[in-house]
Amino acid sequence: MNLRVPVNPLQRTTSAEIERLRKLTPLGWLTEILKYTVLTLLTVTYILPFFWMVSSALKNDSQVYVVPPIWIPSPAYWENFVNAWASQPFNLYVWNTVWLYAIPATVGIVLSSAIVAYGFSRIKWPGRETLFYLCLATMMVPFQVQMVPLFMIFKQFGWIDSFLPLIVPAFFGSPFYIFMLRQFFMTIPAELSDAARIDGANELDILFRIILPLSRPALTVVALFAFIGAWNDYLGPLIYVHDNSKLVLALGVENMRRAMMFNSTISNAYPYLMAVSTIVVLPILIMFFFGQKTFIEGISMTGIKE
Repeated sequence: MNLRVPVNPLQRTTSAEIERLRKLTPLGWLTEILKYTVLTLLTVTYILPFFWMVSSALKNDSQVYVVPPIWIPSPAYWENFVNAWASQPFNLYVWNTVWLYAIPATVGIVLSSAIVAYGFSRIKWPGRETLFYLCLATMMVPFQVQMVPLFMIFKQFGWIDSFLPLIVPAFFGSPFYIFMLRQFFMTIPAELSDAARIDGANELDILFRIILPLSRPALTVVALFAFIGAWNDYLGPLIYVHDNSKLVLALGVENMRRAMMFNSTISNAYPYLMAVSTIVVLPILIMFFFGQKTFIEGISMTGIKE
């Protein structure tokens, strides 16, 4: 019996890469070395600010304001993270950011953008392309232009000092995410939708039972972008949320910076600020670390078909 052992795609890619390296000329090797040298330098450049932030979080004042700078703190003050977090009600800020803003806004953006993108990509109707390009054109209008009119509208609604101005617009879609999902939906064979229609499925059935399950990588990218945008949002909550009990993390960090930087009697102000900033950044890094495979797959597959 002749049994065929399946070949691992990773092994196939590695073999092809080895074969390519064997065929390189001296000029080709020089190009490869230069390429990876540049990539290494760029990687170090990107990592350096984060390393400095973590390093500063483990110092005290005497180690921070030293020239030349101390890169590896000795001793390291790990208690800075606990003390800095306890200096402000950051647990409340996390609750407000995640449950009152980020998650509702993410759900709204993913759901509404998917529905609109489905209409632009899978249903034929007069004026579809014109309206799609008009939707994309709205991305050219900066938020600074919309800021005052939106504030006046939401004030008339009585939504000021609440998260409604930040959450409700998310349920009306986002042009950028609509574009991303539309491009991904267009890569899914139309025969799947036709077969479902023959079986009696309506458009919503096709969307939620066929298209969305097949679009998990793209939906993950949209959800991650939307969550990060809400997690880091500073200007929106600054405009609409005034009650201290409703502050989000970005405003909480800014309040901590103001309280500590303008009060010379507070010790370890800069290390505490760096410690809180490190804690705020870590969840995003962890999310990307565990979801990078799906994230990169969604990015690479979006926009394949025009």
